[in-house]
Amino acid sequence: MTSVYEQKTYWYSKAAHKFAEKIDWYPKEMSMEERALVFKIDWLVLSFSCLAYFTKNLDVSALTNAYISGMDVDLKLTGDRFNYATSMYYVGYCLFQIPSNIVLTKLPAQYYLPAAEVAWGLFTLGTAFIKNYKQLYVMRFFVGLTATACWVGNAHIVNSWYTRQELGKRNAIYQNVWPLGAMFAGYLQSAAYSNLSGHGGLEGWRWLFIICAIITIPCAIVGVLFCPNVPDRCTSRWLSEREKKLAVDRLLRDGFAKTRGVDRSLFMRIFGNWRIYVLFVVGNLYWMTPYPSSTPFALWLDSQPKYSKPMVNNLSTITYAAQIVSNLACGWYSDYRQNRWETMGYGGVLILISNVILLVWKVSDGAKFFAFIALGVANGPTNLIIPWLAEFMSHDLEARSTSIAIVNVGWVVINLVVPLVAFPTSKAPRYLGGYIFMVIMSVVELILLPLPMYLHRRELKKGIDYSKQVIDEFGAAGLEEKTDGASADGVSVVDGVSVSELEPPVYSSKEEEVNEKKEKVEVSVASV
Repeated sequence: MTSVYEQKTYWYSKAAHKFAEKIDWYPKEMSMEERALVFKIDWLVLSFSCLAYFTKNLDVSALTNAYISGMDVDLKLTGDRFNYATSMYYVGYCLFQIPSNIVLTKLPAQYYLPAAEVAWGLFTLGTAFIKNYKQLYVMRFFVGLTATACWVGNAHIVNSWYTRQELGKRNAIYQNVWPLGAMFAGYLQSAAYSNLSGHGGLEGWRWLFIICAIITIPCAIVGVLFCPNVPDRCTSRWLSEREKKLAVDRLLRDGFAKTRGVDRSLFMRIFGNWRIYVLFVVGNLYWMTPYPSSTPFALWLDSQPKYSKPMVNNLSTITYAAQIVSNLACGWYSDYRQNRWETMGYGGVLILISNVILLVWKVSDGAKFFAFIALGVANGPTNLIIPWLAEFMSHDLEARSTSIAIVNVGWVVINLVVPLVAFPTSKAPRYLGGYIFMVIMSVVELILLPLPMYLHRRELKKGIDYSKQVIDEFGAAGLEEKTDGASADGVSVVDGVSVSELEPPVYSSKEEEVNEKKEKVEVSVASV
């Protein structure tokens, strides 16, 4: 029977709940109270993180679209100067990544993350008014430096609020923002090139950066108002004290520990076990090998005389559309299977086949289209690295936050080095050396994929289970602390108040409720 409290939290139709259960958004066994909390978390945490990540990718993707829409001529981006401009972004992005996530564990996220968003929005705006490629290098460096906090910061926040059964789906939605931002930038540049060129004396590509900045800066206000930080340091006005406690307790029950603080032990907590090393290598191999689906694909399209500039901008978004579908399918499937490696194995095979086709190169345009789009699809499984890492580091919040940044530094270095060494613009559209390298790395990633599971299972055989330790500690604390466990008569207690006092009584009918109230009145009169 549904309690009165649960009836109050049944704020939308039963059909919607049934649908949410069918798609595994809420497990069937999840209470209405917890569903109401997860619903709020989705809106407070996931919505802002996705919005911030969208604006970041809009600003970052604008460079490629601007380059193929006239920036190359106006700024004299001959040779590999475009690669250098891209690399300057990643230099700035790399330098502050690990310090940023350490700072995030100390400062309120609802102020720190929006402040970074305002900063990179202003540097994006400044890019619209540069006069030469050297100024472009400077602007891209500072866009990268200030945008550092966005992806790794919000990835930490997202992976701090959800249980293992929820992480894959929520990360899929969060990761989908990257291709959405890239797609939107392509459509935006196409519109700006066609409709705004010459307005105000500015070229169409300059208008793209202005529009991106106009979209970016106001979004920071949303973060200040709604971002709730991490569960055990949450001060959000949108969550009640009861909901804040439930948010912490449900994670503890799933093996996700509370904050332990930043001190000298953090270094050993991260580098004292195999997880950071193995997932750094495996994760970055999987992030690197689908690279041709982005800039190399756009430059191949641009080399085809039959495609106009607006058409190139539009067609280059196909791989991002494929990634969106793949992200969702892989996120749901990995949650359903309760593992991440299986889906990544499928992705690894698809990556290898696609890179072999592009290495051969002397195939039909249809085969090339298939290979590029398949690499877009393969980006879906690669995005399971972060929830996999979050699960492996569930026992230590600060180590988890810093580990996400460390692993992502590898991705930044890859995006800094690979375009310059393996995919220089001057070699477009045929990258023989680049595709040889990608095929080799595709084989290596498939060989190394079983390693994390092997090492984890070896630990379990030795009796080492960090998540179980967190769960056991939580259970022990619940028995020892009367305020967080149960009273002597077995009644659940929350913050020193019995749940029976917090929740209204359950009645099977209106008549039963009336009779009970009548009895209480009669007892009160008799006592007087």
